[in-house]
Amino acid sequence: MIETFDNTTQEILKELEKTQKQFWNISRTTAEFLYNLIVDSKSKNVLEIGTSNGYSGIWLAKALKKTGGKLTTIEFYDKRLDIAKENFIKCNVADIIETKKGDAATILEYLPEDYKIDFAFIDANKSQYIKFFHLIAPHLNVGGYIACDNVISHAQKVQTFIDDINANPDYENVVLPLPAGLSLAKKIR
Repeated sequence: MIETFDNTTQEILKELEKTQKQFWNISRTTAEFLYNLIVDSKSKNVLEIGTSNGYSGIWLAKALKKTGGKLTTIEFYDKRLDIAKENFIKCNVADIIETKKGDAATILEYLPEDYKIDFAFIDANKSQYIKFFHLIAPHLNVGGYIACDNVISHAQKVQTFIDDINANPDYENVVLPLPAGLSLAKKIR
């Protein structure tokens, strides 16, 4: 169950929802789902690929405030990351967010070997989902999740990723009919 956020956070989320198409943000329904899943799974180490203006990061971080966790978020574009950082400060979640600027695949390639992830959310270059998956997989804890947005709206671009994760015996994957389509895979071994 989502608690009511403070007035400032509610106002910022409503403003960001007005620019959803411009900044390629997830839907509020998807955001609420991810929030609840992080809280319910008690995830602590969350990785986000595709920060944009911070909309999804605010939801992820608000959930992590409840679990005592931290968010690492990666964005390629300076201007978007600057906007996101401002929004994180205004929503009182900046203290648990580490932002990384640059190419996500490159950043993921250089994660320390002992870097562990409980939950990964991917909402970036759709054609790179398969590459992101293979770079995240060694770091994802058993029982952890990888959630990928836009798997229905951009079905052709993500099909190789969907085929790959569905064929992988270490994962159980389902595509949820949330507004843009959300692939949700749990690492089972």
